[in-house]
Amino acid sequence: MLVYTVRRVLGAIPVLFLASVLTFVLIDVSGDPLSDLRMQQPPPDPSVIELQEERLYLDRSMPERYWLWMTGIGGNGDIGLLQGEFGPSTQSATYDIGENIAERLGVTLRLVTAAMVFALGLAVLSGVISAMRQYSKLDYTLTFVGFLALAMPTFWFAGIMQQAGVGFNELVGSQVFATIGDGTYQAQGLDAWGRFTNALAYMTLPTIVLMLTSFAAWSRYQRTSMLEVLNSDYVRLARAKGLPNRVVIRRHALRTALIPLTTVVAVGMAGIIDGTVLTERVFQWRGLGEFFIAAVEANDSFALMAWLMLSGTAVIVANLIADLLYGVLDPRIRFE
Repeated sequence: MLVYTVRRVLGAIPVLFLASVLTFVLIDVSGDPLSDLRMQQPPPDPSVIELQEERLYLDRSMPERYWLWMTGIGGNGDIGLLQGEFGPSTQSATYDIGENIAERLGVTLRLVTAAMVFALGLAVLSGVISAMRQYSKLDYTLTFVGFLALAMPTFWFAGIMQQAGVGFNELVGSQVFATIGDGTYQAQGLDAWGRFTNALAYMTLPTIVLMLTSFAAWSRYQRTSMLEVLNSDYVRLARAKGLPNRVVIRRHALRTALIPLTTVVAVGMAGIIDGTVLTERVFQWRGLGEFFIAAVEANDSFALMAWLMLSGTAVIVANLIADLLYGVLDPRIRFE
């Protein structure tokens, strides 16, 4: 297993390298970071534009800029991914991309982790129940809820949940749900229980939004996979031997049915990251979603590269974890 893990980690390096080259080229040709400054009326002094071009390394060719962005060799000490520097920002001369990512990473990880855990747990539970009670009223109800969740755009659903939270607070006359902000600053000075309840008030609505979109797709996969396993020969043989139904489901059917879902969850990691951008925007969380939107609005190429490399790394790590889980779920798979 250790050799397999090391091999997969080493194999991810060229993938990340090729992804970095492709995204760097696409971002570079997508627009001029100084377009707003060049179109400014009255036009700024040419020396101002030259200074900005030098600060953002726009006076170099594209291959030179990529080399500087990756290694930092030949730069001014503010660039070089391998040295922990993400490059200068177009947003301001004092805007530190790495510092902003570090501040916001914990906020986004908190939301993504909670949404994934709840979405995965509910998807497995819903899929198993639907498969075991196929064509029952409960199966039709869960299927309807799943398709309804799939049809709802994240941005629209987030707005609906926000309005529902405001309406509930007005109905009970108490601030049960927080609809704006991530609660980071409000938690300062609180004890452990206060921080927990504060986090719960701020996380509930955005977690439901992010969770439901993933849950809908994953529960359908789990239902289909479970139905296929329940109709397989080895499950019928286990039942024919007189094993209790719960033993057949837990020990034989569920483990095998979880293998396709593991793949889907790993692939769906990119969708969850995209969903955080919209969800954080609606609920005004100071996470990586807000960081990404600010980078797009400012045409901040180095900030966009940092966000894309971070999300790409997260997807690759999720796929690596999925591959390792295959060996746990299916004893027939041996990495050695």
